[in-house]
Amino acid sequence: MTNKRDYYEVLGVARDASPDDIRKAYRNLARKFHPDVNKEADAETRFKEINEANSTLSDPEKRAVYDRFGHNGPSMGGGYGGGDPFGGEDPFATIFESFFGGSGGRASRGPQRGADLKYTLRLTFAEAVFGAEKEIEYRRLEACGSCRGSGAQAGTEPVRCTRCGGSGEVRQRSAIFNMVTVATCDVCRGEGTVIAIPCRDCRGEGRVRQPHKLTINVPAGIDTQAQIRMTGEGEAGPRGGPNGNLYVVFEIQAHEFFRRQDNDIILELPINVAQAALGADVQVPTLEGMDTVRINAGIQNGTTFRLRNKGVPFLRGNGRGDQVVVTKVVIPDTLTAEQKILFEALAHTFNPTLKSQMGPDGQPTEGDGMSPHDEGFFDRIKSALGL
Repeated sequence: MTNKRDYYEVLGVARDASPDDIRKAYRNLARKFHPDVNKEADAETRFKEINEANSTLSDPEKRAVYDRFGHNGPSMGGGYGGGDPFGGEDPFATIFESFFGGSGGRASRGPQRGADLKYTLRLTFAEAVFGAEKEIEYRRLEACGSCRGSGAQAGTEPVRCTRCGGSGEVRQRSAIFNMVTVATCDVCRGEGTVIAIPCRDCRGEGRVRQPHKLTINVPAGIDTQAQIRMTGEGEAGPRGGPNGNLYVVFEIQAHEFFRRQDNDIILELPINVAQAALGADVQVPTLEGMDTVRINAGIQNGTTFRLRNKGVPFLRGNGRGDQVVVTKVVIPDTLTAEQKILFEALAHTFNPTLKSQMGPDGQPTEGDGMSPHDEGFFDRIKSALGL
């Protein structure tokens, strides 16, 4: 069980806070607790906690998963928790860049990480409950096989950029304020090299879009909008940079009979009036087959009972939910002639007329001999209804 603080509490915002509210709260706290500014002993720990909270709450998909599952949600391999949410960059520097502009004197050097991808995987109701192994296929940018990601034609190499001299930066001095401004080189885009002879297959990009197959092990109990992060299965980075990640988001198909409520499975079971009145052994469908259940006499419409451990497995931990069966007494809309006679006789026993209750002498009688407990009468009701 995690002992992390609630992300909304960390940022000091309400659970229904808007993206702007979250952004403002993050910036204020990041400036306050950045270790370069705040020298308190716990400043670095607080700063990392603030970054982690913002990484989740500023992303609509991660925030939706966190709102439903908390810290123990199905991020599956990293998701919204842990790791460096800024890919190794200094978020405080990013804040100052947005306030004052410029790149802070740093050019974008070194291999760049590829883009993340999202794949929506549709599952049947049973696959989501019991888990499954699914093979998916999607297209992504992969390192070019001809140039091995360099972008240069085979047998050639990228050459040093003449504009920046290979530094990836260009410097300009202002004559008015005697200031030097540093910007990313607009020719090599900060890489320090340019391609003299581009690869014919990828046209100097170093990457080509290719189909890619991947096997996904779907855990039992997964629910709609949960996601799994497949590290390194996204697009290849430019010039040999590392791959991004693939985020697999699940979409569960509705079932004809069952519906899910947390880890319970709800089933509406139709029974006829005779079964409800007399009781019966009925067949109840479950995801694992048919179960025979005894319905007590006199059961009412909407009565519920549970089939223990017939529900959805818990995503984290052992055990399963239950199957909740809700009875629905079905009133027939058409009757045979015999059924109509029997129902009229039954109605007569429940609502005897004044005439049937009075004898010839005007004194009350004990009924018309058609008691609701007349065993022969109910046997005929059961036979007429096919029970």
